[in-house]
Amino acid sequence: MKMRAYAASFFCALALAAVAQGPQAVTLAPPRPGFTFPQKETLTYSVDWRVFPAGEAVIRFEADGDREHISATADTISAINMIFHVADRFQSTFDREKGCTSEFDKQTVEGRRQINSTLKIDYAQSKSILDEKNLVTGQTKHVETPVQGCLTDLLTGIFYTASQPMEVGHNFMVPVADAQRTVPVTMKVEGREEIKTTLGTFKTIRVQPTADAGVVKNRGNIWIWYTDDDRHLPVQMRARLFWGTITFRLTANENK
Repeated sequence: MKMRAYAASFFCALALAAVAQGPQAVTLAPPRPGFTFPQKETLTYSVDWRVFPAGEAVIRFEADGDREHISATADTISAINMIFHVADRFQSTFDREKGCTSEFDKQTVEGRRQINSTLKIDYAQSKSILDEKNLVTGQTKHVETPVQGCLTDLLTGIFYTASQPMEVGHNFMVPVADAQRTVPVTMKVEGREEIKTTLGTFKTIRVQPTADAGVVKNRGNIWIWYTDDDRHLPVQMRARLFWGTITFRLTANENK
């Protein structure tokens, strides 16, 4: 069973659409006028693999002055947990006014694989700094990579997209800092669609992250359904890959 790709969760599935090349000239556009990230909020998603309940993802937002902190957890449940245990943790810090990520941390437990990593972006020095440690083998890695302009990260990018104007047929670019490269991801605003969840029925705008190359090309697709309002809350996310489909559905939205 090819559960390793599920283990990374949807947050890292965005990286699969990456173009594997060096720093790009594209810079992150600031949030649209009037848009604000939440002061405090918790989003809970059920996670299905094909037709089976597979896990739960919880995402928390908390404002801290001119910065926003996002933390996310992704854990397997029930039978899937016995087959392949996953307990991933993500943390991101970014500028609330500009959207620029300053730090992105990952702690991944996927079967026997256990890796901790911290990606810091030093805009004054125009470089990203990655420190990674394999907790099983003890191997460490330190990589410094030149960057240009304001960047987002794999987790924040999903929610940063909500801060941008969404018009069907209009595409925009999101530059994502990912380890040793900058990943230019095109967000294609494809159409409007009604989505039913346990929280009700939502009118949404369907957005597809794409790239001209990368391991997902010709092997799968990723979509995000944002509410068709000023908030653009992601109520459903889906990664359809060659080994199966992962779907995240919003089940709770709390101001805590």
